Amino acid sequence: MLAERFARAASVAALHADAVDREGRFPAEAVAALKAERLLGLQIPRQFGGEGAGLTDIAEGCYALGQACSAAAMVFAMHHIKVSSLVSHGLDSAWHCRLMERIASEQLLVASSTTEAGIGGDLRNSLCAVEAEDGVFALAKDASVISYGAQADLILATARRNAEAATSDQVLVALLSDQITLERTSTWDTLGMRGTCSDGFRLEARGVPVEQILPKPFAEIAAQSMLAASHLLWSSVWFGIASFAVDRARVFVQAEARKRQGQVPPTALRLAELSNALQAMKATLVSALRRFEDAQGNADLLDSLAFSVMLNNLKTTASDMAVDIVQRALGIVGLAGYKNGTPFSLGRPLRDVLSAPLMIGNDRILANTAKLLLVQKSSGQLMSA
Repeated sequence: MLAERFARAASVAALHADAVDREGRFPAEAVAALKAERLLGLQIPRQFGGEGAGLTDIAEGCYALGQACSAAAMVFAMHHIKVSSLVSHGLDSAWHCRLMERIASEQLLVASSTTEAGIGGDLRNSLCAVEAEDGVFALAKDASVISYGAQADLILATARRNAEAATSDQVLVALLSDQITLERTSTWDTLGMRGTCSDGFRLEARGVPVEQILPKPFAEIAAQSMLAASHLLWSSVWFGIASFAVDRARVFVQAEARKRQGQVPPTALRLAELSNALQAMKATLVSALRRFEDAQGNADLLDSLAFSVMLNNLKTTASDMAVDIVQRALGIVGLAGYKNGTPFSLGRPLRDVLSAPLMIGNDRILANTAKLLLVQKSSGQLMSA
């Protein structure tokens, strides 16, 4: 009955989506509904009280919420991106296993702190460092963005392994809300995705047990779980937004057809083209999800150049397609979509989806893909590219 649970949470999110956007506030009602439906612990293994759901199940939730409230969908996606890191890389740590039990039982909301002043969104480098002594550590980080940081129960933060480590020698640490102080350094006043509340903070933690540091290097965590989860779940959110826009365009064209009995509205052709584009976006996403699920447990495949290129291509393709689809839907609906407060309004989804190419900028990802392609070898097979 997972689809029904997602639908109930999405219906709550939809009721408050305009207010969340207008007021730039956290989608508290939607997150409360997600907790009530026990959807924050879906990925947690069954032995720790979760449901052992795969990323495809989580993607369905991102899609459903994306049609209702972009901000709520993105919060849900970012939460599960971090949970995927715990599930994939925390099973060898007794402390992190207990943490997973708490996430499932208490429906803890997990946030991420990877960006940092001085390095921007380059998650594979850190300036701050873990300072460990006598079994505890301290951490001070100038985080340029922590989405819903003030509302999170737990933050997973990246940092250098120690003060002497290279910027790329990173670890991922779990910090409970009562172990940290957050001093807001910037506010999230943006064109869209306003409800993610992605403020900047000075994050400080002291006296934290070293067992809260995940035992595996962050480079491994990023390559084998975080990169894939980010691109797959973000793309699912964007697909939800695009689907919502196409649905509004379809209803608009159907209404026009009823006014012109026996005539096909000129916008019907544009709607057919739009449906084609949406189907292509869905096929791209579904294919990537299947490849990820098939690769589970195969570290060599997850670390391969071909897999990284595929994920990079998914992100850049899906983000560009989502923007194009919503813009074309607006072209079909016209002024009724441009105006706020009509049954066909598309202002909020358009502003939200414009963030897609900017979340880890597409130019940065394309530059990384270009480097990978210089050394990648052709598979020589149609179905394994």
